[in-house]
Amino acid sequence: MTPFWRDRPVLVTGATGLLGGWVVARLLADGARPVCLVRDGLPAARTHFGTLMDRCVVVHGDVRDGELLKRALGEYECDVVMHLAAQTVVGVAAGNPSETFDVNVGGTWTLFEACRQIGGLRAIVLASSDKAYGDQPVLPYTEDMPLLGRHPYDASKVAAETVAQSYVTSFGLPALVTRCANLYGGGDLNWNRLIPGTIRSLLRGERPVIRSDGTLTRDYLYVEDAADAYVRLAEWLAGDPSRRGSAFNVSTEETRTVLEIVTALAKAAGVDLAPDVRGTAKLEIRHQHLSARRMRDELGWSERHDLVGGVERTVRWYREYLA
Repeated sequence: MTPFWRDRPVLVTGATGLLGGWVVARLLADGARPVCLVRDGLPAARTHFGTLMDRCVVVHGDVRDGELLKRALGEYECDVVMHLAAQTVVGVAAGNPSETFDVNVGGTWTLFEACRQIGGLRAIVLASSDKAYGDQPVLPYTEDMPLLGRHPYDASKVAAETVAQSYVTSFGLPALVTRCANLYGGGDLNWNRLIPGTIRSLLRGERPVIRSDGTLTRDYLYVEDAADAYVRLAEWLAGDPSRRGSAFNVSTEETRTVLEIVTALAKAAGVDLAPDVRGTAKLEIRHQHLSARRMRDELGWSERHDLVGGVERTVRWYREYLA
């Protein structure tokens, strides 16, 4: 706990998502007072996040509702914002791009406009994605590379970043951007994603389904390490507004194939089942790898969980949840 966070009201959009839940938990542990924007009252999310939400102010509504956002910011005197709300599933974006752009881009400009009108903000942290880099000829991704995201989800993140940078440049809003590796951990209730879907199948004695050919490479980041990065970045920015407009990669800087991740999950679950490799995934970048050197050098951040430890904690969480 640091004095900066003690009793500080913080608006968290997307508070019941995978990252949002752990950011809220971290803020509560640091003594902050999260104000959580929640769109849908999903029973599964309530099961997981109910205890956390009971300790927060909960504002029910949509991130595209500007008047609601202004009310939440003003009434609860929030001067820090964690903007995590988004349509985050690549496959859903491919099937429904209009909703993805509406939420990811429209929601961002609506929030930033509300922040501009309310004023007095000290830090806004926008969750972008490693997908914003697109398919680069050189890896790892570094923050100075052009954003080449072209598929619907990827492009929506590029556009959201452009909106944010516009408000930083034109109106001086104190905002920065994070581009995280693939997040995993307890609380991800979207079973179409690789890690929760694989764990659920394994614990049920079913062969896990891999939509790709299994050779795609990614770096994976345990969600509690990501939450730590978000909280530290917000405090860092609030301490020096001249740092606004920055972008930071957050990653372990270690790549794994999809098949390697499934193997690690099976080992942690104590289940020996061969995956069902379908090879049907579309609009996926084949190889992604982030450099987190800037995050390490400028903030002294480092992950606390390696893949083995993070996977073991994640499998344990789902075993208890599904039971």
